[in-house]
Amino acid sequence: MITEGIANFVNLTETEFFNGKDTGKYSIMLTIEDDQVSTLEDAGVTVKEYKNQKQRKFVTQYDGFQVVDTDGESISKNIPYGSKVRILWEAGKPHPTHGSAPYLKKIKVLELAEHDVEGSEDF
Repeated sequence: MITEGIANFVNLTETEFFNGKDTGKYSIMLTIEDDQVSTLEDAGVTVKEYKNQKQRKFVTQYDGFQVVDTDGESISKNIPYGSKVRILWEAGKPHPTHGSAPYLKKIKVLELAEHDVEGSEDF
């Protein structure tokens, strides 16, 4: 399955840490539009809302996943906050409380965000 969105929290070069412990997973959190939500929910994936925006985290334990540009060429896994991406994923086994986990397989960067800290031009 494929989902498009805006990258928020990206942990693709190193596994993420939660409460000081390594989860052993690479992850990317996306803000997604309403038209993308139904595809996720139809697959049993729970979508959460934060500040009136729909969001979902995609994870994998394997570091062999690819990140490509619009031409299909491999690029760095350092995806800046705010970049527009498309994720190829598959749903994991359903969980009665948490729903199915979406496991990322491949990421295509559609628009790479400029990673500029506000006010840094005068620094």
